[in-house]
Amino acid sequence: MNLILMGLPGAGKGTQAEKIVDEYQVPHISTGDMFRQAIKEETELGKQAKSYMDEGALVPDEVTIGIVRERLEKPDCKKGFLLDGFPRTVAQAEALENLLQDLGRKLDHVLYIDVAYDDLFKRLTGRWISPTSGATYHEIYNPPETPGVCDKDGSELIQRDDDKPETVEKRLKVNLEQTQPLVDFYKDKGYLRSIDGNQDIHDVFASITQWLKGTE
Repeated sequence: MNLILMGLPGAGKGTQAEKIVDEYQVPHISTGDMFRQAIKEETELGKQAKSYMDEGALVPDEVTIGIVRERLEKPDCKKGFLLDGFPRTVAQAEALENLLQDLGRKLDHVLYIDVAYDDLFKRLTGRWISPTSGATYHEIYNPPETPGVCDKDGSELIQRDDDKPETVEKRLKVNLEQTQPLVDFYKDKGYLRSIDGNQDIHDVFASITQWLKGTE
């Protein structure tokens, strides 16, 4: 089965990716892993990507697509793949369509883990950590026994900059603006499978498997 996994930060994409890979034995292909592998193997495209990354510049689509092609042509992708973090734009999605056509393949499903903005905001801003023990807590899902205090060593909990409300708001807004055109693109193509991400983790996976049953 050939799959794309999508979801905004905090939607639980990483957890579901692990479950899909364990259950269906398809390789989990993330953009970062692809780039790292191509650079490590010193492929021509890997060298090109590295030169852009070293300058702090965005890697052009044609290089990215080339690296995706190299990855999808590897033997472990013969039975399918789970793409995560790619495509990021409609232009990349269109290029992926052409690439898969060249390879004689097509997408089966684009799994979109859908969680309401307010719920994502609560999930992402509720995390607090102990600066000394490293223990992690969540205001809603895993609160400490005493608010603001670490259960392990009594230290005062702090919030990372990434988890502060103003940072989370910007991050979600950017991701939402980036994701919505892709959601619309795949909905028009008939690939989009919207999964309710507000359920328990196991129920989210059960919803995913319902879609995947016909493509094993």
